[in-house]
Amino acid sequence: MTQVHDYLASRRADLVTELTGWMRLRSVAGVPEHVVDLTRSANWLAGTLRDTGFPVVEVWGVEEAPAVYAEWCQAPDAPTVLVYSHHDVRAAKDEQWEETPPFEPALRDGHLYGRGGSDAKGQVLSHVWGLRAHLATTGRDAPAVNLKLLVEGEEEVGSPHLAELIEEHRDRLDADVVVFSDTLLWRADHPAVCTSLRGMISAELTVYGPLRDIHSGTVSGVAPNPVVQLAKVLAELHDDKGRITLPGFYDDVAEPTADTREAYAALPFSEEDWLARSETRGIGGEDGYTVLERLWARPAAEVITVVAGDPEGVSRGAVPAEARAEISIRTVPDQKIADVAEQLRRWVAQTIDDTVEYDLTISEETAQEPYRTPGDFPGLDALAAAMEEGFGQAPGRMGNAGGGPAELLTRTLGAPVLFFGTGLPSDRWHDSDERVSVDVLLNGAATLAHLWPRLARLDGV
Repeated sequence: MTQVHDYLASRRADLVTELTGWMRLRSVAGVPEHVVDLTRSANWLAGTLRDTGFPVVEVWGVEEAPAVYAEWCQAPDAPTVLVYSHHDVRAAKDEQWEETPPFEPALRDGHLYGRGGSDAKGQVLSHVWGLRAHLATTGRDAPAVNLKLLVEGEEEVGSPHLAELIEEHRDRLDADVVVFSDTLLWRADHPAVCTSLRGMISAELTVYGPLRDIHSGTVSGVAPNPVVQLAKVLAELHDDKGRITLPGFYDDVAEPTADTREAYAALPFSEEDWLARSETRGIGGEDGYTVLERLWARPAAEVITVVAGDPEGVSRGAVPAEARAEISIRTVPDQKIADVAEQLRRWVAQTIDDTVEYDLTISEETAQEPYRTPGDFPGLDALAAAMEEGFGQAPGRMGNAGGGPAELLTRTLGAPVLFFGTGLPSDRWHDSDERVSVDVLLNGAATLAHLWPRLARLDGV
């Protein structure tokens, strides 16, 4: 333990320098002018992996969002581990960043500020430095496990080509376990093993009123107002108990087990701490469940975007012709995305007023099913022990409120998924002033340095 931590501590500045250089590349997903930046980002990572010692490193072209694949498989009697993460980032509005411009990283008070530092370039670099520490402190010339990496370039837009990429390279991706690194820890001083990931499906609802924007003084009180109708539909998405009102929505929702509830309750939690770290003003959600159960074990529906009228500039005083909202639904075991999509279609048709027209677009092609690591998988105990060595404290158990392609990976590769990330709820993912704790990155790297020998010794993996 001491050797690994000493090695990483002595190279703290090197990790920060590497991550700073990578974060400067504007690898924003889904924006045409940043396609070249995604390519530069992939090539940057490929070069870093080669320098680390990977004998096989390739950049796989994926619809202008290249992925990086690497393998180091020289342990014939050990299991094969595939690490999944991503190098693309969310768009950033420069004018909303106060600590530093989003692509000009700045180190302050132990945090590196900038887009992608936590989600998820820092998580990938934690793997790189964990491997370096593993090799340096054991004297090995190759990892204790057969190690593969798949770092995609379009996770932030729903991984629309990941299934196709896996199918194309299926013969290269065989693994006994997948380590999924695009997740959060509970707290820097109290880590927790993540055992589940919610599913996700997005929809866009556009309501049409007048045939064109019309002066409100001409039609006010008579013309159907699409904003009012959209607001009515969104308001009825939840009942007064915080439950989602889609008929049949909860029929397949698995209740959290007693063990799950006990594990969540064991984590240090107070409302004051949560409000401060999540930077929110209050706590809502479904009655009858704790905050952590609502986050990790219960489904949710959120309104992400509402656009209508004149959101910017001087108002024209007109009843708008249309109003649009984006809805994000998070699912849990045993819900199926196709069923939820059909429930949403039926509910909107029953709820919306017949004085307006509407268009509901559901993005099933980028939807993601929920996933839970099998409770009897021995890799969970190996990860918990490695985290205790990496963070100096026995970890708890938690879930992850977000989504990701974990279910796709386990279904197509036939391997269980272990979750390990170095993000924190206070890292401001997708928001202004995103940041990452350098100490957490180092402790995460130490965890990974200890994980590979532990997985190599496991039977049945």
